[in-house]
Amino acid sequence: MIGPLTEQAKGAAAATPLGLYVHVPFCASTCDFCAFYQIVPTADSVGSFIEGVGIEAGIVDWPRQVSTVFWGGGTPAMLAPRDLERLAETVLRRTGGAPLEWTVEMAPASVTPARLSVLREAGVTRLSMGVQSFNPARLEALGRRHTREQVLRAYDLSRAAGFDNVNLDLMFALPGQGEAEWEADMAEAVALAPEHISTYCITFEEDTALWARLAAGLVKLDPEREARFYEATWETLAAAGYAQYEIANFARPGRSCLHNINTWRMHEWIGLGPSAASQHAGWRGANVPDLAQWREGVGRGERMTRDRTRLAPALLAEDALIFGLRQNAGVDLAEWRERCPEAPWDEATRLLSRMQDEGLVRAEGSRVLLTSRGRLVADGVGAELVGVFASPDSAPASSPRRAGAP
Repeated sequence: MIGPLTEQAKGAAAATPLGLYVHVPFCASTCDFCAFYQIVPTADSVGSFIEGVGIEAGIVDWPRQVSTVFWGGGTPAMLAPRDLERLAETVLRRTGGAPLEWTVEMAPASVTPARLSVLREAGVTRLSMGVQSFNPARLEALGRRHTREQVLRAYDLSRAAGFDNVNLDLMFALPGQGEAEWEADMAEAVALAPEHISTYCITFEEDTALWARLAAGLVKLDPEREARFYEATWETLAAAGYAQYEIANFARPGRSCLHNINTWRMHEWIGLGPSAASQHAGWRGANVPDLAQWREGVGRGERMTRDRTRLAPALLAEDALIFGLRQNAGVDLAEWRERCPEAPWDEATRLLSRMQDEGLVRAEGSRVLLTSRGRLVADGVGAELVGVFASPDSAPASSPRRAGAP
């Protein structure tokens, strides 16, 4: 196995971050809220996928050493230990050694000592566990296939295996969920003392079971209720010692997710696997969300990327604003004016000035940040910024979510 990076190599990787995202599309079932590409695994499909990742990695023109890795899905930990090992070997051949940070998403029911041992030996540094809720009724309503007891067991096994950087994903404003119930979920998470907690307000994505329930009038959107959940979340986790660094993400000191931060700051990442997004070499796009079609294409030596968009300065600057404002550190306009001087900044400046007058953003020197009120309507702020840099060379901003996750 390739050894760890030298200090010199670590410095170079950190100075010019390059992320690697691997989309592992296998899941036992589809949760009601999930819109990501996934299929039920078979021995043949898993083998084809792992082989395909190796082939696709060989097609990519790697500009420099990878600094962060993220395996998302699907459920990466559904792979058998020997398959996890094969996938890890493929990654390590391309990263040139252990990356600065390597995250793997895990469903609590898939966590076993054998899987954890393989990941630990490979050099994985961070686990992200999709808990969503500790409440049995809420888990059942979401279509989750784990129990509260399995969450606790998975967490204990992760610690016993030596993982000292663990994220727990939670969801709030769920249909039928009361504020006291959400406080109880947060209390259970805090009691476990993970290094990182991600909290997501439930969203209704098209082509999901939740979307169908919304369309049928079985559930309703309630922005005022959601705002109360947001405020309770920020107050509770701050009191517990978790610093908010992005709308949905909270961490102990030094434990923010580097891979996601690099993505939000519009650095480069390479995506491998069906539906994985990439942003590098002057373009952005996502692989076709179909395992068979993707595998057939990479077998011919083709990258199966669709919806390719040129990374014009206007597009990068617009996304830097949208995703930068979601971070508590905000976005440095002077830095981005220097990085993308060709972008049409006048309209963006006028819009931000109006938002400042409305109390949604504030300025600290050249840096612009959301106010507390602005954070409550961050999605609306982002929606207003879409198209603000419109030019013949730009395209609408697209979410880099599948470059990683918490």
